[in-house]
Amino acid sequence: MVPLFLYMLVTILLSPVIFVWILVRVIRKKEDLSRLNERMGWAFKARPKGRLVWLHGASVGECLSMMPLINEILRRDPEVHVMVTSGTRTSAALMAKRLPDRAFHQYIPVDFPWAAHWFVKHWNADLVLWFESDFWPNILKSISKNKKPLVLLNGRISDRSFDRWKKAKRFIEPLLRLFTLCFGQTNEDASRLELLGANQVVCVGNLKFSAVNPPYDGIELNDMLSQIGSRPCCIAASTHEGEEAMILGFHNDVKRAYPSFLSIIAPRHPERGDEIEALFVAAGLRVARRSRGEKITLKTDIYLADTIGEMGLIYRLAPIVFVGGSLVPFGGQNMLEPMRLSRLVMVGPYTFNFREIVKQASEEGALIRVQTASEVLGNAVRYLTHPDEMEPVMKRAQTFATSQMAVLDRVYQLLHERVGL
Repeated sequence: MVPLFLYMLVTILLSPVIFVWILVRVIRKKEDLSRLNERMGWAFKARPKGRLVWLHGASVGECLSMMPLINEILRRDPEVHVMVTSGTRTSAALMAKRLPDRAFHQYIPVDFPWAAHWFVKHWNADLVLWFESDFWPNILKSISKNKKPLVLLNGRISDRSFDRWKKAKRFIEPLLRLFTLCFGQTNEDASRLELLGANQVVCVGNLKFSAVNPPYDGIELNDMLSQIGSRPCCIAASTHEGEEAMILGFHNDVKRAYPSFLSIIAPRHPERGDEIEALFVAAGLRVARRSRGEKITLKTDIYLADTIGEMGLIYRLAPIVFVGGSLVPFGGQNMLEPMRLSRLVMVGPYTFNFREIVKQASEEGALIRVQTASEVLGNAVRYLTHPDEMEPVMKRAQTFATSQMAVLDRVYQLLHERVGL
């Protein structure tokens, strides 16, 4: 436990610097000033009476992955309450829209020892479910000291993290041993968790497969489809900085073949809307922004869907979807959502966050992998020209994305048996 003690000491010594960094994030609107108390471990909300299950995910992707489990927990026990924590404003806004009754969101506190202690003591959760790999040592240690079960769900150890943790096993091993039970996202993740020192490791599948289709408003969908009309259209979803510039070239090239072509762009971080709009306007393109309630007209070149929690609507607007974070070395975003909706989905070369899913889907012809933006262009033009060729790929995509939905039952059963969920 010496490395964890040293980590705690470092966080204490650096706390003034970290606090200034938090204030800078507030100024940059990356932190929610009205809820800064939560980031400091102070909860203004009272703990609900009875049993409380705490689920934590770093950001949007993890929070979406946990939604089916949240619904299942609440369905099976009408007396239980659920608390969800995450660290980003985007995920907090999404959870405000998606969480059902008896579930609520709090920001995860900054990993100060005192903030972790106050937070854990106030909520006194009966069970803590930690998603993927967002390890905060002081918080995890406080949970462990509280003598309540702590479970790692959908645990993921990337190549880079594995190489790093192997060199720092004296630090990661005592941290992983704080978990009562660890679920690996894949067999490889489970093996890596065991090699790094975790106890009680199992793998029953990836919870991302259990997600339900994102919600949408049918009236709004019909209105938007009527705005688009018969125009050829493609979606670039969850794009990251640098990818929009690639899409600019892609858009102009497709437009040469299809003068009425419309691009729909849904950035991963909607707060980047101004800079993305400026990029396209500078190139002489007309942009309509969803955040301003602007309509798609015949003159619209780019529809910028810079809002939160509306991908269930956006994915239904066009049959071809490029999923971002994959033309730049981020590691990719969740491509299962559009695949479940029977879209033709393309991803770039950087998909290490979803390596096993991409490998399996590609082998089954359910997903198209490209290396460059020009390949995205080539595939888009091909399928727009020959829409009949899309149907088999779209059907395989939906079949693949819904093939492992039973993973939720397996996870719940093990949680019930091992930690009394």
